[in-house]
Amino acid sequence: MANFFFLLSGEHETLPTSELKAILEAEGYTFKILEKLDQVLRVKAVSNCVTVLKRRAALTRLCSLELFNCESDMSAILRAMGSTDFRKIIESGESFAVRVKRVKDYSPKLDSMTLERKLGKVILNKTVNASVKLKNPDKTLTGILTKNKFIFGLKLAEIQPKSFVERRPKHKPFFHPSAMPAKLARCMVNLAKPKAGELVLDPFCGTGSMLIEAALIGCRVIGLDVQRRMVKGTSKNLAYFNLEPEGIIVADAKKLPITKADCIVTDPPYGISATTLKRTTMQIVEETLMAVQDILDKGKQICIAAPKTLGIGRLSTTLGYKQLESHFVYVHRSLTREIAILEKM
Repeated sequence: MANFFFLLSGEHETLPTSELKAILEAEGYTFKILEKLDQVLRVKAVSNCVTVLKRRAALTRLCSLELFNCESDMSAILRAMGSTDFRKIIESGESFAVRVKRVKDYSPKLDSMTLERKLGKVILNKTVNASVKLKNPDKTLTGILTKNKFIFGLKLAEIQPKSFVERRPKHKPFFHPSAMPAKLARCMVNLAKPKAGELVLDPFCGTGSMLIEAALIGCRVIGLDVQRRMVKGTSKNLAYFNLEPEGIIVADAKKLPITKADCIVTDPPYGISATTLKRTTMQIVEETLMAVQDILDKGKQICIAAPKTLGIGRLSTTLGYKQLESHFVYVHRSLTREIAILEKM
């Protein structure tokens, strides 16, 4: 076990932390949350968890092995640097770079570039035959200035947003304005806690956003949609990314044609840019939650999005589910999504 810190996306206040925890739980890692700071999560865990987080996470930016944390004050930082044995981190002859990132406008008195130079000088004095190399160094040491704190460590992984940008709805061969962005779809998949090889069901597959993200992390996927053109569109999008589903079926979610799934991730139609076939969103969600009771084992989870006004968390408890958590995502003036994580009781 070691201490790690994770730089989280600033796109949402609560989702990044919940996603990171859900991934660790889904993969069966023992871990302990040490501290939650603004866009930074300090965690005690085993080192191989970083590989899994890099493969799965959508809202984590950086994973580092923590060397120390202290107040965001220059004298405190230099004292902590002086107490750190960098010879265990940087071997003789290796090159390194120091990068300091600032969360929001915290610690304005500390200039990032000045801090990088000072920390680099300390490391040079405490290592043997090490050299500074700003481009493609052997090791990168990263410091994060967040509220009242400075966290410093060895960078282990950086998660680039490029792949999610490439999977934006408009970049896929089949597009619909109701499509879920790839990054949020991946986050929702992670919140449902499937493992690689488990079967993920989306009973309202639409353009296939959820299925694509689940398949990319190694899950088996099956999608349903009552509209044939959506089923064809989902199939086209999956094929574009060389992904093979267990099945994409024209079916109504209230009459499921399958008997078993390990988890459900879905974004039902709201009647704004997606048709509800003359049923209210409340009716659709209620019928679906009742239908999937029979195909989920006790303790399995559903991650479902719905308009905040629907109160899906409250609705789910009346249908026998346990509401684990909810997150609210502003989309536009007339729509804020509630993303609810439910557990089959």
